[in-house]
Amino acid sequence: MNSELTSLVRNNIRNLQPYSSARDEYTGEAAVWLDANESPYEGGVELVLRDPATGKEILVAGAGALNRYPDPYHRDLRQEIARRKGVPPERVFLGNGSDEILDLLFRTFCEPGRDEVLLQPPTYGMYGVLAAIHGTPVKEVSLDETFQPDTETILKAVTGRTKMIFFCSPNNPTGNTMDLERVVQVLEAFDGLVVVDEAYIDFAPEKSLLSLTQQYERLVVLQTFSKARGLAGIRLGMAFGHPELFGWLNRVKMPYNLNRLTLTLAATSFGREEELRKNTKVILQERERLRSFLEKLPVVRKVYPSEANFLLVCFDDARSVYEYLLERKIVVRVRTRIPGCGEAIRITVGTRGENDILMQALGDMK
Repeated sequence: MNSELTSLVRNNIRNLQPYSSARDEYTGEAAVWLDANESPYEGGVELVLRDPATGKEILVAGAGALNRYPDPYHRDLRQEIARRKGVPPERVFLGNGSDEILDLLFRTFCEPGRDEVLLQPPTYGMYGVLAAIHGTPVKEVSLDETFQPDTETILKAVTGRTKMIFFCSPNNPTGNTMDLERVVQVLEAFDGLVVVDEAYIDFAPEKSLLSLTQQYERLVVLQTFSKARGLAGIRLGMAFGHPELFGWLNRVKMPYNLNRLTLTLAATSFGREEELRKNTKVILQERERLRSFLEKLPVVRKVYPSEANFLLVCFDDARSVYEYLLERKIVVRVRTRIPGCGEAIRITVGTRGENDILMQALGDMK
C-alpha cells in the first residue's frame, strides 16, 4: 500500500477488520443464490421505464432482481462511468449522494478531537456540519474578494493536524469556479487530502480538475447525478481519485450502500445524453435571461457572476425579499456571510415558466 496515503488513515481504521458481505466472496452469476438469507420470491414491485430512443417500455427491475442484494462495489456502473469520464474504473467510487462520500472521508481520515480540516467560506455548509458530527475542529480561511482561494493564507494556516482542505468549484453559494493554478499550488505544498467538490461542474465542464486525479494521489474530485443530470431523487454521488484511497473507503462504507433501483436508473440515464445536453444549454440561457432581469431591479445591489445553475443576488433587504416571495409560494435560499453584502439570496435557475413567475413577482414588488 502507498505509505503516504496510509499514513493519513486513522489508526483504528487501519486496524479495522471490515465486514464481509455475502457478495464479497462471490462476484459472478450463480445458478442458485443461497448465501445472503434473501427471499427467493420477488417482492411484487416492478419498475418500467420508457426507452427515449425507441419509445418502448422496458422492465428494468422487478421479478428476480429486487429480492436480491445489489453488487456492493457497483462494478458495472463504475465501469460505464469510467468509460465516459476517461479514467480507470478502479479510480471511481460511488456513494449515496456526494454527502455519503464526504462523510466517509471524515470517518476514515479524521481522528475526532485531534485532526482538523480547513474550509473556505462562503462555501457549502455540509462540510462544517460533517466536521461537527465527527468532532473534527475546523479552520476557516475566507475566499478573497473575488471568491478565489487565498493560497498564501491557506498554507500558513496548515498544521501537522490538518487532514483535509475543501474546495467547492463551482462554489456554492457564489457560483464561480476555483482558479486551477491556486488549487494546484495547494496540492503541491499540502501533505493531506485536497477534496474538490464539483457538484455543478456540468455547467462549466472545461473547468473540471478530474484529469489531475491521476497526477496527484491526494486529490479527490466529487461529482454528482443530482444537478445537471436531473437525478437528485436517486441519490448518487461519484468520487474520482487514487484506488488505494477508495480501498480504505470500501472498508468503512455500509456493505450495500447503493440500491438496485439507483444503480439501474443511473445506468438507464446514459441513454438520455442528448436530452441532458439540451437541458443544460437551456438552463444556461435562462440563467443569463434571469441575470439580465435582476440587474435592472432597483432593489438589487449586485448579481454575482455564475458558472453554475444558480445566481447569488445581493438585495437591499434580502430577508424581506425572501419573505415576500414565500408569501407567493416561491421558495429561494437566503445565504449569509457574503463579504460586502451580508445576507444574499441564492436563486436556482428553473424552467422558463418558473423563471417567469419569479420575475413577475419581483417586478411587482413595491
